[in-house]
Amino acid sequence: MLQAILTSILFALSAVSAGRSTRLLGAGTANLCRLILATACLALWAHIFGAGLSGAGLPWLFLSGIVGFGMGDLALYGAYCRLGPRLGVLLCLCLAAPLGALLEWLWLGTKLTLYQILWGATILVGVFAALAPDSRVAVGPRMWGIGIVLGTIAALGQGGGAVLTRKAFDVAGQVGQHIDGGTAAYQRILGGLLLTIVFLLARHGRQCFPMLTQEPPAGDRPWRQAWPWVIANALAGPTLGVAFYQWALAIAPTGIVLSIVATTPLVVIPFTMLLDGERPTVRSLVGGAVAVLGAVALAYK
Repeated sequence: MLQAILTSILFALSAVSAGRSTRLLGAGTANLCRLILATACLALWAHIFGAGLSGAGLPWLFLSGIVGFGMGDLALYGAYCRLGPRLGVLLCLCLAAPLGALLEWLWLGTKLTLYQILWGATILVGVFAALAPDSRVAVGPRMWGIGIVLGTIAALGQGGGAVLTRKAFDVAGQVGQHIDGGTAAYQRILGGLLLTIVFLLARHGRQCFPMLTQEPPAGDRPWRQAWPWVIANALAGPTLGVAFYQWALAIAPTGIVLSIVATTPLVVIPFTMLLDGERPTVRSLVGGAVAVLGAVALAYK
């Protein structure tokens, strides 16, 4: 499962970059900018080397993008503003694995073996132990509650989007078509971009759902500082990261892929140590070792 492991590394880079760009530009603006850049990159790949907008799986991938890139990422960026990238990613990815596996079992009938369930659960326990809320971090009760709700919505988007992607690959396979990861990512991101634009336009006109996007005044946004982080986020997350993610989902069940990708918060730790000077606790190191053990066991079975 090299594809899923590479996805977790790229998603960690994306999370750190997203945390920086969100603090500088606000959740809605940062999310929209990285989606536009990523769509342009993926369009070049899909229309030159891939299948463009063709294929039997297109409707399902577009819907997957609405659920995952759209609903899920809007909620995730709202959680970033309140809980930070590590806790936001923790909530999203740890809940996405069991939710995605449950949805795929109920809808597509994909069953996991006892071995896979055991090590998938081990990953989730390890990630939670490593990055469970720390009493030393001062977060207000209301802010914490909203962040938890948004993180849960993001997990539903991540898990639901993954299952819809699996459905797209099944539909394409039934008619003898192959969808490469870059094309799948491109067809998905179009749905997410559309929903994000519609949401932000509606919010701008009616000032609805303020909990999802905390926006600084337009004149106070330091674009020169933010652009490197926006570009890094666009490349590491929805471009390369999601391309590897789609590739992994094409060859493995949702529960396994999402369990490995759930180690992303652990991969974030060295980046935050380097950029923010954070030092992991003993609990973080022990939990990280447990989660990595689970990922290796799943990858080499």
